[in-house]
Amino acid sequence: MTRESIEFDVVIVGGGPAGLAAAIRLRQLAQAQAFDLTVCVLEKAAEIGAHILSGAVMDPRALDELLPEWRQAGAPFDVPVADEHFLWLGEARSVRIPSALLPQCFHHDGGRVVSLGDVCRWLAQRAEALGVELFPGFAAVDVIIDADGAVAGVITGDAGRRADGSAGANFQPGIEVRGKYTIFAEGCRGPLGKQLMTRYRLRDGAAPQTYGLGIKELWEVPSAQSHPGRVVHTCGWPLRPDTYGGGFLYHQAGGRVAVGLVVGLGYRNPYLSPFDEFQRFKTHPAIRGVLAGGRRVAYGAAAVVSGGVRALPTTVFPGGVLVGDDAGFLNPARSKGSHTAMKSGMLAAEAVVTALLAGRQHDTLVDFPRALQDSWLFRELWQVRNFKPWMEKGLWVGGALFGIEQKVFGATVPWTLPPCPPDHLRLDKASASEAIVYPKPDGILTFDRASSVFLSNIRHDEQQACHLRLKDAELPIRVNLAEYDAPEQRYCPAGVYEIRQGADGRTSLQINAQNCLHCKTCDIKDPLQNIDWTPPEGGDGPSYPAM
Repeated sequence: MTRESIEFDVVIVGGGPAGLAAAIRLRQLAQAQAFDLTVCVLEKAAEIGAHILSGAVMDPRALDELLPEWRQAGAPFDVPVADEHFLWLGEARSVRIPSALLPQCFHHDGGRVVSLGDVCRWLAQRAEALGVELFPGFAAVDVIIDADGAVAGVITGDAGRRADGSAGANFQPGIEVRGKYTIFAEGCRGPLGKQLMTRYRLRDGAAPQTYGLGIKELWEVPSAQSHPGRVVHTCGWPLRPDTYGGGFLYHQAGGRVAVGLVVGLGYRNPYLSPFDEFQRFKTHPAIRGVLAGGRRVAYGAAAVVSGGVRALPTTVFPGGVLVGDDAGFLNPARSKGSHTAMKSGMLAAEAVVTALLAGRQHDTLVDFPRALQDSWLFRELWQVRNFKPWMEKGLWVGGALFGIEQKVFGATVPWTLPPCPPDHLRLDKASASEAIVYPKPDGILTFDRASSVFLSNIRHDEQQACHLRLKDAELPIRVNLAEYDAPEQRYCPAGVYEIRQGADGRTSLQINAQNCLHCKTCDIKDPLQNIDWTPPEGGDGPSYPAM
């Protein structure tokens, strides 16, 4: 069956903050310059925003530049940050750290408590009004490379293939979506971004990227416990001082509270389970008191980049550019990436328009890194470049030294610390590690994986081929189980990976791909980098409501 091909001036892969900001900026510039510019956005989720998971407290700085009328245009940003609490948690007590002792990057002046999924839905409406063509439910699975070695677009995934890869009765081949330039905005650990980094050696000279796993629930709580605009961040318990991470409580409108825990994926103990650490986190008196008597209404998980500015790859290559978390523009000290993602998309759009007006196509967008270097985005990330390396020294020492550095030097820090090693190289062997016994869930405040995954509204066609691909099918048993006691059973927040004993006595790894939340933790944390996360059929995966 012949593959259909469609052409645009600019193809954007990913309908998150970076991709949508790029699309809007492209059309704004085209209208201002009075020239025709066709733009499309491909999004693997069934609808824009369905795969978006974030806290979120959003810094509106980039939005002020992109759509300065947003306050009067019905944007879903109606809960300004009203008060902030930073808590140091012990097992049964908490200490509120005075605001005056916190570095400026830990403050959220002017921030808004939002559902980032709702923000993306609103941005999509604005993009469509400007003439952007949106294609939700289309997962880009491969890159088109022209005869000169430049990116010329992407190919979307086939639909209707059977588990063995053969074409089913309703088979439809993917589509070639070609463009003069392609902007990759897939989010954290994007599969096409990985391909491009390898093909064009974009990571040469960059520090290793590091990651965290963010796990989040949305609760409806009694009105007496709801304080819209209150933002609570925590450090300490339940994580050990040598494990990077922290928790949050964001009070939204309508009695809703977002609660979550981010666990750095550089942790060493293979028995650590981020999902179970999050369940324990909710039992702390400072957290339990907010959730008591409430009802859990949603659950999800997503990996986040945390390497900072020095882990950024080369972002441009012939015919394309990486933006947002596909490149790694999140500010790890602030745990904020929406405004930085949007700004990177806007800068990319400006570089693309400059090139197109000059009659160029499929070349390297040299104006993008120059503009990035001169932007507030780069300055913001550069100021906190030592955050993650300081935290390598442990919560107490590292946190104190980073705070002192920022308080004394601010934007003029005169030194740069060595980078952190890759997360997948950090696991200790099971024989050298202490097993962790987690309490059983009570079904009221704490829950198991199965009931949590149910709340994520996951849909996967179970007849399709598994989208979680093992490079070597022997390694999970021969190495991971033997040496690390199968850590994939614990680092996955959705119960995708199980060690099973067959009737013949053989041990095997069972992959429950239908449970996958698309968090990509397995792609990141597997000690041998043996698991490749690839997109399933377009439209599959979780469907997060107001997350």
